[in-house]
Amino acid sequence: MIRTQRLAAGACALLAALTAGIAFPAGAVADETTATAPKVNLVLDVSGSMRARDIDGQSRMAAAKQAFNEVLDATPEGVQLGIRTLGANYPGDDRKTGCKDTAQLYPVGPLDRTEAKTAVATLTPTGWTPIGPALLKAADDLDGGEGSKRIVLISDGEDTCAPLDPCEVAREIAAKGIGLTIDTLGLVPNTRMRQQLSCIAEATGGTYTSVEHTDELTDKVNQLVDRAADPVVVPEAVAGAGTCAKAPKLSSGLYTDREEFGQQRWYRVNVPDGWELRASVSVAADRAVSPAYGLLLRAVTEQGREIVRGEAAGNGRTDVISTGLRYPKAELEEAGDGALPPETVCLQVTHSFSPAGGVKTTPGLPLELTVDVVHGPDESSDVASFGLGRGWWLLGALILTGFLAGLVWGWLSRWRVAVWRTN
Repeated sequence: MIRTQRLAAGACALLAALTAGIAFPAGAVADETTATAPKVNLVLDVSGSMRARDIDGQSRMAAAKQAFNEVLDATPEGVQLGIRTLGANYPGDDRKTGCKDTAQLYPVGPLDRTEAKTAVATLTPTGWTPIGPALLKAADDLDGGEGSKRIVLISDGEDTCAPLDPCEVAREIAAKGIGLTIDTLGLVPNTRMRQQLSCIAEATGGTYTSVEHTDELTDKVNQLVDRAADPVVVPEAVAGAGTCAKAPKLSSGLYTDREEFGQQRWYRVNVPDGWELRASVSVAADRAVSPAYGLLLRAVTEQGREIVRGEAAGNGRTDVISTGLRYPKAELEEAGDGALPPETVCLQVTHSFSPAGGVKTTPGLPLELTVDVVHGPDESSDVASFGLGRGWWLLGALILTGFLAGLVWGWLSRWRVAVWRTN
């Protein structure tokens, strides 16, 4: 009897598993996970200068290998990781051939730690330093998928394949709007290498780090790989127009664009009655610019009447400038045949950055636009007078408490003095 019950239970479990498999195919779940998985491409300089023995008594190449092995062990599950080299295969003096020397050592995908470590162990410092070509290929390696994408470039020297300027390559990658970040690490850097690697990182919103010890290299690469696994909001690429009439319509979200020097970019947003438009914009100077500049964000009607504006000015002490605006659309009476259609508000972005002498003007400067259309504020809104929100009430309470404490302390002090004089 018990055996029969067990067989029946087993049959039911098998049937349930088969049913679940039919309803939710394993392949579909796996495909969805793969599509959203974060991707990291480690780009390692294997040029001849990596033979130098100036990192903790060992060669730069040995330090990089040690760091890579530790990073591979610590890579989070779910991160698709690849390794690309530059200068690893051609030992000759032909510049044209040397500047093509970049190869995918380990393809971007699910990580097999043993296989990746074996591939890294074969590396020997060899040739040129084609950073620009390697970045272009590394971006192609990360093509596809909806997860975050990050390139970590580790180099001990400047690019030797000009005129393909790696900084310009990074700007072109950023201009594609694919949400790819490039972080750079300089091994025992000099001034010119630091400037070039910093420029590459800044063009895509990445970071630059100077490294002179093996543990520093390990810690920083681990940090960047872990960061790729963190959930991020990837801005949606959008192309603003030269006029409001031709501008793309945006809903609430985060958007990225490029704006040329002396150019205006227009976008449109529908705002229903009783709702509020909140918008902000940031423009970054990813190359050398003149020290005085400004940013203007205007909300205007389709007929060109200005509704509200936000302005900001900079003096060269920061390479990012931001401003924002708010437009509450009043609640109106419904029309006879139904609700009135939403009002179309045109957003205009203008900046007054000007390029320094000899600096390329294309692609345009990176622009990030945030649009939020929310139901208008009511009595329960967090927004209070003076724009301080509920913090205004806290500030008032602190002021009152301080005032009362001062009165009590003064009274006690006078009482103590009076008692002392009496005695």
